[in-house]
Amino acid sequence: MENNKLFGSYLEQGLLVNDSAKLRRHYVTTGRWKTDLISLLPTDIAYYWWPPHSCLAKVPCPVIVRANRLFRVPRMCEFFDRTETGTGYPNAFRICKVVLAILVLIHWNACFYFAISYVIGFGTDNWVYNTRGPRNSTLTRQYIYSFYWSTLTLTTIGETPQPENDAEYLFVVADFLAGVLIFATIVGNIGSMISNMNLARVDFQNRMDGVKQYMTFRKVSKDLEARVIRWFAYTWANKQALDEDRVLAALPDKLKAEIAIHVHLDTLKQVQIFQDCEPGLLEELVLKLRLQVFSPGDYICRKGDVGKEMYIVKRGRLSVVADDGETVLATLGAGSVFGEVSVLEIAGNRTGNRRTANVRSLGYSDLFCLAKRDLWEALVDYPEARHSLMERGCQLLRKDGLLDESAFKKSQAEHETLKDKVDRLENSVENLEEKLTQMMEDISAFESRMRRRTSRMEHRNKHLSPTMKPFLLPNAATVEEEDECDSSTSRRSFQGASRPFSILQRHKQRSV
Repeated sequence: MENNKLFGSYLEQGLLVNDSAKLRRHYVTTGRWKTDLISLLPTDIAYYWWPPHSCLAKVPCPVIVRANRLFRVPRMCEFFDRTETGTGYPNAFRICKVVLAILVLIHWNACFYFAISYVIGFGTDNWVYNTRGPRNSTLTRQYIYSFYWSTLTLTTIGETPQPENDAEYLFVVADFLAGVLIFATIVGNIGSMISNMNLARVDFQNRMDGVKQYMTFRKVSKDLEARVIRWFAYTWANKQALDEDRVLAALPDKLKAEIAIHVHLDTLKQVQIFQDCEPGLLEELVLKLRLQVFSPGDYICRKGDVGKEMYIVKRGRLSVVADDGETVLATLGAGSVFGEVSVLEIAGNRTGNRRTANVRSLGYSDLFCLAKRDLWEALVDYPEARHSLMERGCQLLRKDGLLDESAFKKSQAEHETLKDKVDRLENSVENLEEKLTQMMEDISAFESRMRRRTSRMEHRNKHLSPTMKPFLLPNAATVEEEDECDSSTSRRSFQGASRPFSILQRHKQRSV
């Protein structure tokens, strides 16, 4: 792992390479080792032979000796790029990176100012730094004044001493131009970052303002307008205003499915009819779940409505009320499920796939909704799961006494598709083949027994004297009884084998 961090992992034919030998070879071939090696050279050791005070008066030896540290800048940029990609707070990190860039630019400019003052001569005029006096000669005071001068110049504030020679004028002009270009770009980037941080809020506010204008134009009552505004406030406070489809639109379907599974799969498994379903079906269904937010007093469904959706309570409390709207029959909380049988459209349902109760939201409630259309679209590719769901739905209806068995069976016979008929005939043929195989095994066993019996009788008669054979041979009655028994056994075997043929014949006639 440490080698991976040192040399940097890379992709080869779409696979992440973690082998140390390959990483070393790739690191050498890229040529990055050259700049890394130069930046790590201990050039400070040159002070051992050439101390700073031995340099020429116009040459800043400490700066030149340590200039190789600048080769680490590409590594720092790479670190920023990787951190920005992996962090969960990209906007905050970008702002911190811009602030750091500003400080580095001001620091470098301060170093250039001090170096130019060193070359021109400290205290030779009012523009350069003056080292006279005990306070100005300290390193802290030198750096703070240079940093202050650099800040005033790059931010184009000015108010610095007037330059007195051509070199000083050129440096100040270059600083002003760099400050105008660089800081204008930086300030624009910061403004854009702050706007992006509030982009979701601005989009939400625009939608809410549009609804307000519409309600004002249509002269909606104040009570209803207040309910709508409270609904907007609730959705924003609970982070429900995010458009998930738009956010995840850039991802491939596989990654979107994995995110949806991670977020919603446990919720979907709470539904009794979906327990132990095929994983592929559950993966399709989690992509079709839609979150709906209901305000206090909103009816999720009313008694007698045709059931087109099923609901899973994520947050909030619901009450099942009578027709008068006052009597509370039951209370539903987080994890409760209702309407799952109505989306299956089971024939024979005594309720006619209609709602059997009124469900009302007590406060603000978050519910996951699965539409009947989406469920049946997913079940097209999973016929076995469809059959299993229908069976579980029938069990729930039988438990409550709401299933008409005769109507259910009649509907099954009427809606039996050609594929179902073919499947049924295939099952009949398979049963026929099994019975034929069993019959052939019985016939083979019978023939083997008869051969062994005949062989024993022939062997026994061969070793008997002629005078004893009449006494040991079976009489005619016994032989006739055995022959009749064998023939009856053969007839039963033949009848058992021919019965599947007659069944298949009837199926063919019925299909025709």
